[in-house]
Amino acid sequence: MGSIWAGTFLGGPLTAGYFIAENFKTLGQREKVTTTWIITITVTVVLFGGLFMIPNADKIPNQIIPLIYTAIAYYIVNEIQGDRIKQYISETGKAFSIWRALGISLIWACVTFLPILIYVFLTDPTLTATTKSYGQLNHEIYYNEGSLTQTEVDKIADALTQTVFFDEEQQKVILLEKKDAKYIISIPIIKDAWDDDDVISYFESLRVDLQSLIKDNKVIINLCSEEDITQIKRVLDGAAANKGYKSLLLINYFLMDKSNAS
Repeated sequence: MGSIWAGTFLGGPLTAGYFIAENFKTLGQREKVTTTWIITITVTVVLFGGLFMIPNADKIPNQIIPLIYTAIAYYIVNEIQGDRIKQYISETGKAFSIWRALGISLIWACVTFLPILIYVFLTDPTLTATTKSYGQLNHEIYYNEGSLTQTEVDKIADALTQTVFFDEEQQKVILLEKKDAKYIISIPIIKDAWDDDDVISYFESLRVDLQSLIKDNKVIINLCSEEDITQIKRVLDGAAANKGYKSLLLINYFLMDKSNAS
């Protein structure tokens, strides 16, 4: 039973499913193996898919989720197989060694987490982006060197400085992309600020001012979730009306605080 606890904690829920299925085989209950794997795969997909959808999931202590599914797996094994396992071990003296359990858990950890890491790597542009810093507060611009030159990035930074978005009050972080000759500036802001009329008006006015300084390419501003800059909540491309806006000091309140960035 200790092997199941250690293996599941290190290798994830698929490891638990493997141990339970192997136990059913050994105990002569092969008809339950397929059901075990169906349940295991379903739980794994729901668990990790749900973590991507839960707000602030990155703030959950790393050990909490493994402890929860390990405890559940241990309880299930103990309830449905515990007595049979004890009887089998007492009769044969055979059991999973801790080292075998650790080896198996390593294999299933790769099966579980490698696709997740690949997905995150492919969908999060900041992981492969180059970063340049500007001004006394080290305002950061993330960009892909394959689509943007340093000269272009410096030009955008200069425009953001001239429009006082890159100020000396609060550090700013943006993602800069170039698609179809358009400069797309993604800016993370606090939850629901993208629905505030004053915030929309400010950033649309900022876009207009940037466009006046960057004449050769269309400028688009994406207002994004502070939790994930790839989650675009509002696109400002010139369609929004300019109704006037709050001061930059007040707008800074709606921007993601760099100290909270992951």
